[in-house]
Amino acid sequence: MMTKRALVALAVGTAVTALATGCAGIAPGSLDNVETVTWWHNSTQEVAKQYYDQVAIDFEKLHPGVNVEVTALEHSDMLARLDATLTSNDPAQVPDVFMSRGGAELRDEVAAGVTRDLTKVAAQEVSTLGQFTADYTVDDKVYALPYSMGIVGFFYNADLFAQAGITDVSSNPTIEEFYGWIDALKAAGITPLSVGAADKWPAAHYWFYDVIRECPRATIDSAIASKTYTDPCFVAAGDRLAELLAKQPFNDGFAATVAQEGPTSASGLLANGQVAMELAGHWEPGIVGGLRADGTVPETLKWFAYPTFPDQAGEPSDQMGGGDAWEVSTSAPDAAVELARYLVSPEVQRGFAERNMGLPTNPAATDAVAFPALQNLIAVRDDAKDAPQLYLDTRLGTAIGGPMVTEIAKAFTGDSGAQQIVDAITAAAAAE
Repeated sequence: MMTKRALVALAVGTAVTALATGCAGIAPGSLDNVETVTWWHNSTQEVAKQYYDQVAIDFEKLHPGVNVEVTALEHSDMLARLDATLTSNDPAQVPDVFMSRGGAELRDEVAAGVTRDLTKVAAQEVSTLGQFTADYTVDDKVYALPYSMGIVGFFYNADLFAQAGITDVSSNPTIEEFYGWIDALKAAGITPLSVGAADKWPAAHYWFYDVIRECPRATIDSAIASKTYTDPCFVAAGDRLAELLAKQPFNDGFAATVAQEGPTSASGLLANGQVAMELAGHWEPGIVGGLRADGTVPETLKWFAYPTFPDQAGEPSDQMGGGDAWEVSTSAPDAAVELARYLVSPEVQRGFAERNMGLPTNPAATDAVAFPALQNLIAVRDDAKDAPQLYLDTRLGTAIGGPMVTEIAKAFTGDSGAQQIVDAITAAAAAE
């Protein structure tokens, strides 16, 4: 998700610097069999789209004769089109370079033989991005180069917090502090939280995080591998969700509220000062800016991490999130590998960060993130003991993740509960 903030010009000489540092890995003009490289991305906001168009031009300059054919797609459209190409049994229909979310989707693509092992052909980049490659690794082989990695947390309106007398906001609060903020906001007549429960996944993020807090990472890994969710920590996560719901912190009509479309969406309510907080990922500043009449992201938009619980079994620094990576199809020319490598180079990643298009994975670019709240988020992301845990529905795949998300959403309306959520996951896993 991207902001609509003003376009920041690339530093003069970017292409020259990229050539000098050899980030493309192949000397200009040395590709013997020149072919068009097709590249699909989901950066459809105008600033981001323009930037990627320029990146393609810069790459072509580094490799005379190579033509990069860029296609910008809305995220849902990209997933639908990728699914259609992946099920066509024709690897040549898969774009040469395309976005990956990792998890079960990537495993399926590896099993289908449509995605290229990048472990050796992009060894330098794999090493540089090593903190974030776990979600893109299958059988110890790296199949995608992560270019953005974010974590979910609470974006909040600092002005509304101040109106409620809340001026000391920790980046890593306890659940007691968080509940205290909810109580103070309600006492001041301010709706604490918005949630787009109609879209289900924003509601599901609460339970995902509660699982990460209540369950050790090894327990989660074991449950997924064995398809057995009998550890009591999974029910405890549902109990934590019920505890929050009992405080009635959400906007009126949250069950029918969509996540991001229009002024009455969950993000629209936060953008226009009608609620104080929303649980969201690193895309939120861009969404907020796009939903405000002036098109700007207010400096009063701040961020803190999901609260920790007393005596939790999960690692306190663990966070939940996910990101995007570049895959290369097995039918693509070698130039496609070089494009994927170029896209995670310091030069390209810095331009990506300056435009708030995401949170760069290349350490040489993290200081270029423009928005202050996202700088806070990166600090928490990078201070974690381990890489962020991938969204559970992405990790589990549609067959299990879909029923799980649906059951969690039902808990928000009082039509399900802690044990029912676990039962739904267990049944879906058994049926897969």
